[in-house]
Parts: sequence; structure tokens; C-alpha cells
Amino acid sequence: MLSPKPRLLRAHQVPESYREPGILSGYRPPRSSASECLLSLFGMNNETLNIWTHLVPAGYFLWLLLARLRDFGDDPGAGPYLAYLGTCALYPLASSCAHTLAALGGHGRHRAYCCDYAALSIYSLGSALAYSAYVFPPEWVGSTFHDFYIPVAVFNSVLSTGLSCYSRFLEAERPCLSKASRTLAFVYPYIFDSIPVFYRLSRGCSQGSLPLHSRHSLCALLTFLSFTSRLPERLAPGSFDFIGHSHQVFHVCGILGTLFQLEAVSMDMEERRGRFPLPSSLETFGSLGMGVAASLAILGICFHNLRPEPLSREKSH
Repeated sequence: MLSPKPRLLRAHQVPESYREPGILSGYRPPRSSASECLLSLFGMNNETLNIWTHLVPAGYFLWLLLARLRDFGDDPGAGPYLAYLGTCALYPLASSCAHTLAALGGHGRHRAYCCDYAALSIYSLGSALAYSAYVFPPEWVGSTFHDFYIPVAVFNSVLSTGLSCYSRFLEAERPCLSKASRTLAFVYPYIFDSIPVFYRLSRGCSQGSLPLHSRHSLCALLTFLSFTSRLPERLAPGSFDFIGHSHQVFHVCGILGTLFQLEAVSMDMEERRGRFPLPSSLETFGSLGMGVAASLAILGICFHNLRPEPLSREKSH
């Protein structure tokens, strides 16, 4: 009989590849059923806060998207903002689902994380759409870089999905290369997308939306550091198994950064309303659609070619 409090395992009771550095307990049984994974939402384990720190914000962003659709649905200049807000809701929802299903094992586990990576890549494209429409420095609007910014962002999102999904194939034999590839897959699009923001920040950080953009950049740096350092659990193994480990910090910093980014984009949109030409809805949603379609194609290829590893060699997120 299923219970909302499933049996939890210690690190020595799960395959080595499932163990996270510094986390000694709270593991769900590998190859749990989908029902058991869903029920684990309501019992404390070392993935519980990973799930809820993204599931709750996903609900908030979805609510905000519906509200903004009512407010701006007839505003032709709001297309990039609405597209961006949709991607803000998508990535934490996909992440919470991936962490919920992480104990499935085999194909299901890898597929869930590939969808998570694709959603992050699409979010990077959504950010670029908003930046191109509202955040670009006035002196850059209409430049060659501005003209090619969105096509390159579409390419980057496709590259990010491909590289991050391919990293799942490297997990068993080359785990360090796998994590490095996955990190690069998301750091590079962020740096490219943020070039207009970095330029504006270099000119001064105290005007208009710039303080919010600087806070977003700080949160992005903290997400990178928490993801790569595995702190604080490396310093005190077993002390942060359920609350406070690095992946939870990674999630919280990421969501805070998105909130700052959303406020900054909203402020820029209001300040620039009517001052600069904006892309048409066809251009905005056409670019987003191309990125989504390419990412879905990559997911299909990965799903077809994934081979479940022996349980003792499966890798964690």
C-alpha cells in the first residue's frame, strides 16, 4: 500500500552514482513508481524542498501570466513580455517535475531531466526576447548586433538543449565532463543574453531599472557558485541532508534572480513604451516557436537513443 511517507535510504544503501557529495540520508528508493514519486511530495526527503522551491514559484508565475494576459492581451507591444513571462513559468514547473520523478530510474529519470534542461534553454530565449525589445541600450537599437541578437539567441537555446541533453549520455563514464558540459550549456547563453545589461551596468548602476538588473546578475552568480561548489554540505556532511543543501540554495537564488529580472523588464517596458519600434507578434512568437520546435526535436532524438543504465551506474541530477 502506498504511503505519503516512503521508506528513505542512507547513502550506503543506494548505488554510488545516486549519492550526492555531503548528503548522507533521505534518499528515495531508486526505481520508485510514478505514484510513489508523486506521493513523496508530501513526505520529507532530500528532494522535497528541491521540488517545492520551484513548484510554488511556478504557480505564482502562471497566475501572473494569466493576469498579464488580461491586462496586455490587446497590446501589440507586450508580446515579448508575455512570451518571456511564459518561459518564467515553464522552467520552474519543468524543474519541479524532474525532481519529483528523479527516483524513477532508467529512461524516465533521464527524460524528466532532459525536459528540465530544455525548459531552461527556452527560458534563456524568452529572456533574450524581452531584452531585445525593452532592455537594449538606446544607442544599440537598430544596430547590426541588435539585428542578429535574436537569431543568435535562438541558436544558443538550441545548442544549450542539445549540449545539456547530451550530457546525460556522458554521466556513467565521464561524470566530470558531463557536469562541465551541462554548466557550460547554461552559462554561455546567460552571458550572451546579458551583454546589453552588462553594458548598461558598466555605464552606471543607479538609474531606473539598473539596480534590479544588478541584483539579478548577483543572483545569477550565486546560482553558479552554489551549483558548482556543493556548499555547504561538503563542509558538514549529513547536516544539510533535508534543508539547506546547495541545490536548494541554487533553486532559491535562481527564483530570486528571475523575480528581480521580471521587475526590471517590467520597468524598462513601461519607461520605453512608444519610444522605440518593437517586434511584431509574428516575429516574437515565431522566434520562440522555432526555439521550442528545435528543442522538442532534440528531446525526441534523445528519448529515442537513451539506453537505461544498470541500476548501479545511474547518475543523479
